[in-house]
Formats: sequence, structure tokens, C-alpha cells
Amino acid sequence: MKVLVTGGAGYIGSHAVRELVESGHAVTVLDDLSRGHRGAIHPDARFVQGDLGEAAVLNSALAGAEGVVHFAGLLSVADSVGDPAAYYHANVVKGLALLDAMARAAVPLIVFSSSCATYGMPASMPMAEDHPQHPINPYGATKLAFERALADYAGAGGLRAVALRYFNAAGCHPDGTLGEDHRPEEHIIPRAIRAAFGEGDGLRVYGGDYDTPDGTCVRDYVHVQDLARAHVAALASTSSVPFRAYNLGTGRGHSVREVIDSVARVTGRDVPAEVAPRRRGDPPVLVAAVERARADLGFEPRWRELDGVVETAVRWMRDHPAGYGARA
Repeated sequence: MKVLVTGGAGYIGSHAVRELVESGHAVTVLDDLSRGHRGAIHPDARFVQGDLGEAAVLNSALAGAEGVVHFAGLLSVADSVGDPAAYYHANVVKGLALLDAMARAAVPLIVFSSSCATYGMPASMPMAEDHPQHPINPYGATKLAFERALADYAGAGGLRAVALRYFNAAGCHPDGTLGEDHRPEEHIIPRAIRAAFGEGDGLRVYGGDYDTPDGTCVRDYVHVQDLARAHVAALASTSSVPFRAYNLGTGRGHSVREVIDSVARVTGRDVPAEVAPRRRGDPPVLVAAVERARADLGFEPRWRELDGVVETAVRWMRDHPAGYGARA
């Protein structure tokens, strides 16, 4: 299949591009490199540098495409609270521009990089796809808004859409050639690794008094390469349902304290950490129910042990202390 991957120079997008190429798909990457990295783009992918909101760029990138995997957008919960307008523009307005361009080019399939942030505070655990969706921050609200647009566009005919709701993406490519390089970095695993390597002032743990076994938040950490495989499976799905959503996780949670302990074991170093006040809106526990993805997509995570996930991230960060280096 000829596939356009928006945001294919980013963390999860670059892993998905590689998995698509290695699965025999012809891939075009569209990325403005404002947050992605030229060094993360697969050499066998066609690259179009430009803004998702520009019609001419979209038309060029979509030429000949038979499907789209849509990663491009903004992803920081904290930033979304401070600048919701930027998030609605990037994640909703530009997403609608993509759908309109797909309609003009008669591209019938889209797989969307969504998030468990669409659910908001958990009413039950683990969280299944029919869990109520009441996001508690603009990031989650914009992801949900685009999901609803997908459902409406698909319901009108001519489009089949799949939304993949990630829980906590983690790890790096096992061969060490692709990794996580966010600036600033918000994810707990790379922040804990940097603390172990003596970078910065140590790790801040937001909240130590939650109703969890050790008082710290519990999350479902899913390896980025498993996420990449799920996108390939979603593209290959033969379901006739116009819109379908799937959780992507392991079905198992780990606390922040367990992450710190894992990083210490893998690196052989202490992880200096201090407990800070809770962040507003952080649920105590977020764990995915994964039966639908297993049944419909054949999705089975290969990285089930936290130490294995952490080891891939440690390898990347040890071998690439500056990440991908300067941005293009």
C-alpha cells in the first residue's frame, strides 16, 4: 500500500514508518520538523517537508496515497492548558484540513494516533473503549474532537477510520537506531534515565500519597515498537465498520516507583528522586483493557516486562547523549 505518514519524523511516527517500510509499504513522510528530526526519517521513505495546514503541501504529499497514518500534532498536556488555542489549531483545524484533502484525493483510509487522554478521570479499571470520554485538559479534548470528526466523516461514506488510543508510549527501537528525543522531555522513563546518568537536578515525582500500593501513580507502559506494529495491523484490517477505536496498552500497570527501580536495575545506578506536590488532573491509575485490539487486530505486545522496555531506552540514550543532535 502507498501510505502517507504525517509526523513521521517524530518519536512514534518514525518507528511506525520503519515498521511500514519493512512490511513492504511505500511510505511518504510529511513533517515540518518543528518537533521531529530529519535523522529519524527512514531513508527509503519519500520525504515532504511542510506544514499540514498548507493545501499545496498536503496535495503533494497525498499524491498516489491509498491510506494515511496521522501522527502530526501537539502532545503536551501541560502546554495545552497554557495555550489551548495552539492545540485546537494543530490537532483539530489542521486535522480537518487533512480529511478534506483526503476527500479531494479520494484516499479512503486513515489510522489516527489518539490517546487515552480522551477518557479523562477513570470511572472503572481497566479502561475499555466504551469507557465514558470526558477529557480533563485541552490536549485530550482536541484528540476527542478529532475522533468525533473521524466518526462523522466516516459515517457519511467514503472513508474508513481507525483511532488508536495509546496509553503510555515508552522505550526505543531495539536495534538502537531510533529513539525518544523530545525537547523538553516530559516522559518519566527518559527523565529517570537522565537522572541516573547525573543529568540535571534529579527526578521529580509528582505525588507520593495516591491510593496505590506505593503511593505513586500507576500507568500502563506500552513499547513504541508494539505501537508501530499496531498501526500496520490497523492499515491491514478488513473490517467494514466505518469508524473503530482501539486501546493500545499491555493491560498491566507499573507505578512511578517501579519505573525508578527498573531504571536503577538496568543502569546499575541510583536514581536521585524527590517527591513533589501532585499535578492537577493526574489520575491515580490508568491501565488499558486490550481485548478489542487483540480480537480485531491480533495485537499482542511483545514487550511485557518493564525492564525490557527500559533497557531499550537506556541503550538509545547511552549511545545518543545528544539525541538526534541539532534540529534540521
